[in-house]
Amino acid sequence: MDGPSGVRKGAWTREEDVLLRTCIEKYGEGKWHQVPFRSGLNRCRKSCRLRWLNYLRPDIKRGKFKTDEVDLIIRLHKLLGNRQAPWALIAGRLPGRTSNDVKNYWNTHLSKKFFGMPPF
Repeated sequence: MDGPSGVRKGAWTREEDVLLRTCIEKYGEGKWHQVPFRSGLNRCRKSCRLRWLNYLRPDIKRGKFKTDEVDLIIRLHKLLGNRQAPWALIAGRLPGRTSNDVKNYWNTHLSKKFFGMPPF
């Protein structure tokens, strides 16, 4: 589906993922404004950047959080509190985990269990 600006929106295809990976391998990360043109993708630069950082990077960890990761999330959340955006700071201490992964784990597994907070 194309948006009003002519760029594609919606779910990414495997072919688009391959194009983006190939482009990043060839040119490296950064200069996101050039990525859609260089890769042949009909996506905006922000969409390309987020897709790479949150899903396609080879160093992203998948699967369950380990006990030491969960302990660190709990300790850092206690320290940082529920301020505007602690997730990026916490994820920065967990190599391979994205801020979105950490936030979702907190909301689905930890907030009610440890602190009686609503999951949002």
